[in-house]
Amino acid sequence: MAEVRAGNAWDRPHEAAVRVLAQGFVDLGLCAGSADSAIESGDYRRFYMHRTGHWLGLDVHDAGDYKREKAWRPLEPGMALTVEPGCYIRPGAGVPEAFWNIGVRIEDDVVVTSAGCEVLTAGAPKTVADIEALMPP
Repeated sequence: MAEVRAGNAWDRPHEAAVRVLAQGFVDLGLCAGSADSAIESGDYRRFYMHRTGHWLGLDVHDAGDYKREKAWRPLEPGMALTVEPGCYIRPGAGVPEAFWNIGVRIEDDVVVTSAGCEVLTAGAPKTVADIEALMPP
């Protein structure tokens, strides 16, 4: 969320999410080496294969340019977007069975402000305990 602020390029929140996820995949033994090597080789993409967000507006996936003249568009106050990193672990060679078929994706909807961003979904449950408390018995 710290990367969602006016003046930052559209890609900055994605880069930050990839760095955190790649480090987590290394820590769990899903990717070998360092976070840097997992990013450089693209190995992290086995578990995170999409971008971190999209524009929000009148439609769920509102239209808009992400790049202009081959450069990532700078974020401006009033822009609305999602921040939704995820991890999806399929069964496979080198993947511990305890992690098979685990998928987690948490989406926040945010609006860029002059001071950073306002998280519109701040009150939505995101922890395991909060989500399980909402589940029927």
